[in-house]
Parts: sequence; C-alpha cells; structure tokens
Amino acid sequence: MTGFFTKQETKSAEFSGGKLKTCYSCGLYKNCITPKILPCGDYKKQILNIGEMPDEISDNAGTPFQGKTGRLLQRTYKNLGIDLFEDCINTYAVNCRPIIEKDKTRIPTIKEIECCKRRLYSLIKEYKPKLIMVLGNVPLQSLLMDRWMGSVNTINEWRGFTIPDQEFKTWICPVFSPEFVNTVKDETTAQLIWERDLRVAFSKLTEDFSKLTEDFPVYVEPKITYLEDISKLDKIIKNNQIISFDYETTGIKPHAKGHKIVCCSIAMNENEVYVFEIPKDKEKQIHLIKILKNNRILKMAHNCKFEENWSYEILKTHVRGWHWDSMLAAHILDNRPGITGLKFQTYVNFGIVNYNMNISQYLEAKGSNDINKIETLLSNNRDKHELMKYCALDSIHQYRLAIKQMREIECKSLPF
Repeated sequence: MTGFFTKQETKSAEFSGGKLKTCYSCGLYKNCITPKILPCGDYKKQILNIGEMPDEISDNAGTPFQGKTGRLLQRTYKNLGIDLFEDCINTYAVNCRPIIEKDKTRIPTIKEIECCKRRLYSLIKEYKPKLIMVLGNVPLQSLLMDRWMGSVNTINEWRGFTIPDQEFKTWICPVFSPEFVNTVKDETTAQLIWERDLRVAFSKLTEDFSKLTEDFPVYVEPKITYLEDISKLDKIIKNNQIISFDYETTGIKPHAKGHKIVCCSIAMNENEVYVFEIPKDKEKQIHLIKILKNNRILKMAHNCKFEENWSYEILKTHVRGWHWDSMLAAHILDNRPGITGLKFQTYVNFGIVNYNMNISQYLEAKGSNDINKIETLLSNNRDKHELMKYCALDSIHQYRLAIKQMREIECKSLPF
C-alpha cells in the first residue's frame, strides 16, 4: 500500500496479534450512554485535540470535554488565545466511556485502545490537522504503540516536545491530560508546566509543516555511499573536519571473547554519510585507525563511551579528537530519565520513527557481554543492505542532532 499509511501500519491497525480489532470485539459501546461519541468542533485553526476517554458528564452529553475537566481545558485554551470548540476538533483515543460504576470511569485497556485506533488514524487522514494535541497517556499509546519499537512509557517522558511527525505530516504535541492537572496533588506546578507546554505547542501554528524539508536539511533524505574499499577514506576525510561515526557490533560490551565491530559509518556533514564493513585484515583496518587517532579530525557520537570502548578493545586504538556527545547534550538540555537515546531524540526532534524496525531483533542479546545475531544479516545482500543503511542513519541522525543541540546550547563544543 502507498499513501498515508505504510503496509505495516494498515495491517496492525486492524489486526493486532492476528486478531480483528473492532467495536464489537471491544464491547464498550454496550454499556455507555453515548456510544462512539462523534468528533466536535468548527476546526478554524486546524487543531485536533485527542483526550483519553469520555467521563460521565461527556458520556451523558454526547460531546467531548464537558464537565469540570472540560471547563478547565476550555478556560486554559482561551487564556492562550484558542477557542476549544471554534478553533479545534475534539475527540478521544477511546470513544466510548469505560465504566466501573455509574459515577466512576476507568482507564481503557490496551485492547480497547487498539479497537479505537483505526478510527483515530482515519480522522487524522481526513482532517490533516496542523497540530495534534495528545492529552495524556491513552492517546499517546494510541498514536505510538504500533510505530514505536519498545515501550511507549508515560506522558512524563513525552510532554513538552513538539514532534514534526514525518508519517502523519503534522506536529504531534504530547501534554498532560486535563484530568491529571485537575487531580494531581501539586496542582499549581502541574498547571504551570501544562500551560507552558500548551503555549509552546500553539506556537507551531505559525510554522508551515510543508516547508520543513525546504527550510531545514535535517528532513532531507541523506546521501548514503557504501564503501567496498576503505582505503578511499584517506582521500575523503581531511584534517580539521568534523565527523560523526557509529559502530554496529556483536553486543553491548566488547570484552568477551568473539566480539567484533561488524560495520562502521562516518557522516561527513548533515547530508552525506559513508558506511562500510570492518575489514578482517588488520592491515586494511589501518585506514580507519589513522582517522580515529588523528586529533585534527573532530569526532562526534551518541554516547561516545561506546565507540571509545569498542575502538580500544577491538582495534587497540584510543579515539583522539572527541568533539561532541549528543547523548550528554540531550541530558543537559532536558534531564528527564528515559529520553536521551538516539531513537527517541531522532523522533522528537526530526519526527523520524522506527528506522531500526527491520534489524532491531538482531541487535538484542541476553546479557551485556553476550553475542547478538547481527552477523546473520551479512549472509544475504538484502539483509546486509538493511544493516548498513541502519548504521549510516545512526551517524547522520547523530550529526544532525548535534548541530541542532549546538545551536540550542549556543556553544561550539562541550568542555571535555
């Protein structure tokens, strides 16, 4: 399938775990007052608000965001210059109220979220919003569970980011749900964080998403060159150049017997990257080792300790000329736990999700010293190409991220 969704997304939206996900398999519609509450709003500013699920008052009214939490959302939006029902269209990640008792609403299950997901994706496709406001954990799960490799975790890790999602072609803006803000003990602090996140999200209304590729090279497909002969690196890489490099290895730690660096990529700038297998011949490895030892070639990596350790243990070389570690910089810019990984940073900064989908299972090992299955990818050309492409993308995304971080931190390098 071509167009708005990939084949994998279309398949998983309807069949999760091989089972058909529909309103009938969900069953929530049988017990609520207003089954399948319809989206509501005039949509003048093209904002899509996705709440978690209807509460009792919204279920009775048949309209999203009624009652106490709805009034809080209306009032807060109005203070920021947005009318909830004139400027937006409003819906829920789960459209039928999950009921415990008459006056109590429970959190939807993963199955219930999956059953409503196809409807939500269709709504995004139909309305093509400028902003998607993700109000809480449930819509976050709905939008990411099939597209994110690993656990989505909670809104605490995602709130405050304005994500230029390259598949949905819109800004995805996760924030606290109004229900959370209304019930948290430290309500004043939560309200201040919430309003700040909303203000940042609404600032994106003035940015034309369609011009992102034109204005920012980070959204352009990079030029990937596959090197068969790494002696060419001697002419490609010059002194006084900044590069980003990345290894794909047989494990996490290099100390156990049998570990190898399988391939390496070197990004020359924001749009050009070279990738190659590590030669088994020690004499041929010298072309890479000379680059690593040259302190006039400035090096960047995402968690440079990883590349440093593998370089020393496998290539018997200390890396000289370290310039930037984008993982450390990510921690400086935002010290929340769980957000400094390159895949997370690539998505929240550039909107590119799951570029590791095809090979992630081969990178997993039981323990930090165990050998993974990465070398099996070298047995045929297609899988080898996927591995090399993934390695190249790691370097180019790191380079682009580092440049963006430098602008944000307003300095040329960290004081290593």
